[in-house]
Amino acid sequence: MGSDRYLTFALGKGRLADKALSMLNQIGITCREMDDKSSRKLIFVNEELKLKFFLAKGPDVPTYVEYGAADLGVVGKDTILEENRRVYEVLDLGFGACRMCVCGPPEAQTLLQNHERIRVATKYPNIARDYFHNKKNQTVDLIKLNGSVELGPLVSLSDVIVDIVETGSTLRENGLVVLEEICPLSARLIVNQVSMQMEAERIRGLIRELSEALNGRRMVK
Repeated sequence: MGSDRYLTFALGKGRLADKALSMLNQIGITCREMDDKSSRKLIFVNEELKLKFFLAKGPDVPTYVEYGAADLGVVGKDTILEENRRVYEVLDLGFGACRMCVCGPPEAQTLLQNHERIRVATKYPNIARDYFHNKKNQTVDLIKLNGSVELGPLVSLSDVIVDIVETGSTLRENGLVVLEEICPLSARLIVNQVSMQMEAERIRGLIRELSEALNGRRMVK
């Protein structure tokens, strides 16, 4: 990577960052400073490869990338849709696969089919609004929650919820079901629009290497 400029990665904290770093390791991109889990540092550097890394809360990653504080980011597709930042989404990294769904008690299916006005509890009001207003042409009252949205129908706060579904076990344990699927989700690589122009060779090379690693892993499976 023959450039004096550092490329900076913003990684969503938690499992997303761990899996992203593991994938980067596969193509020879490492950051030993991040191996020290007791470190209080906020920015980690690989001097040899001219790379910097920092961890951020998922919803903040697209913001850092849009404003150029990070050149690249790894974040869930749900966050990209909800935050709606001006970034390039360049690669589906394949891990963190799940679904964004409309869920609720089985009897709520009738409310959806008849396009009745309903209350929808969700952590993702922008995704829910786009789905109901623009795709279903259904009028809904959106209720923003930050905690366990499954509570919404159970305490009659809402008729249905819009939320991420992985295994569906929490839904089943509470008598709820998936009523409609909005879209599939997984971790994505995003790039700052200016960085994609200014550092095109380095970034495109990185995307190519990650794509090849992904294709190789799929072939092994």
